[in-house]
Amino acid sequence: MFNKISVVGLGYIGLPTAAVIASKGIEVVGVDVNEHAVNTINEGRIHIVEPGLEAMVKSDVEQGLLKAYLTPQPADAFLIAVPTPFKGNNYEPNLDYIESASKAIAPVLKSGDLVILESTSPVGATEKMAAWIAEARPELKVSGVNADSEVDIFVAHCPERVLPGHVIRELEENDRVIGGLNEASTERATALYKLFVKGECIATNARTAEMAKLTENASRDVQIAFANELSMICDKQGINVWELIELANRHPRVNILQPGAGVGGHCIAVDPWFIVNQNPEEAKLIHQARKTNDFKPDWVIQKIEDAVKGIENPTIACLGLAFKPDIDDLRESPALQITEKLAAKGYNILAVEPNVEALPKCLASGSVTLTDVNDIEKADVVAILVSHKEFTGKFFSIETLDFVNSAGK
Repeated sequence: MFNKISVVGLGYIGLPTAAVIASKGIEVVGVDVNEHAVNTINEGRIHIVEPGLEAMVKSDVEQGLLKAYLTPQPADAFLIAVPTPFKGNNYEPNLDYIESASKAIAPVLKSGDLVILESTSPVGATEKMAAWIAEARPELKVSGVNADSEVDIFVAHCPERVLPGHVIRELEENDRVIGGLNEASTERATALYKLFVKGECIATNARTAEMAKLTENASRDVQIAFANELSMICDKQGINVWELIELANRHPRVNILQPGAGVGGHCIAVDPWFIVNQNPEEAKLIHQARKTNDFKPDWVIQKIEDAVKGIENPTIACLGLAFKPDIDDLRESPALQITEKLAAKGYNILAVEPNVEALPKCLASGSVTLTDVNDIEKADVVAILVSHKEFTGKFFSIETLDFVNSAGK
């Protein structure tokens, strides 16, 4: 049924997905508008950081099972894994990338093809994708749009739910929620995922599948917000929050998370807003959690500024720019936001991020220098914003984020 699979969008989710599918002996054609990414992949290398991925891509390419293109190619199934950012600063989801991908693959679709939206999306996005395909190819009967019992193009949603740094393993081992726009689409999509997923493939409808991913991340966001709010309360009350949480977690039914510098990444920091945007009157707790976590970087900045008071022309070492430990992903990173705002205030910044080779454009100023951890003795204050392995154990005994330490100069 699936001799060739197309993965549209070869980023942090799309490329690992393409590589894992190809490793099962299935031909995969990847598509991305980034020419550098396409060329890099076709050379058997990768343009992102993910443990185990480069070796898998190299093997897939050498065996002729994976090839990347700038334009869509014919296939039997299409997995759409493109970004879903916000429109401006109002937290409205931007579906332009999904629309572009839908219209791009439309010319190569044939009867019997399956299209799956993997991009994290607001409820109803899969229906919109089907409508865009139907508009571009009116002669085809698309499930959920202009098809009754007879279907040419099957459409479903299956959100990714993997942890950066563990993507290869989790793509295979994690359960998947799969929801089609009709029963036949759900069945066909489930058959595809069973080709490479060892976890359970759970059938539902498209809207529930979309909401499942948003719910998972909104739930985690609320839990993190509780920990972050607790850390600010404890700071005011002169209580060690780490000790407090350890003691509270000794209760058999309590499991408080560790506070941090905020919440980053393209999931937890973004997905809850999709729920709030569509349900502003009902999503009050989810909305407040987002506001609490979005405020935390500013609170950390104030703690750092308190530490440098009285120091003339201070130098601040910001350890970590990524949104979580041991990856290169800077999307929605609170550590990057903190560093950028400190630089904008005129402080001399030593940015230490072992997972990137160059500073992002937002830090390309004369006051920010990318360096390594051995250079931090030059700093007046050290802010450990991300607990990368390079920072823990060897140099510092820490397990969590949100640590500010005076260098004693």
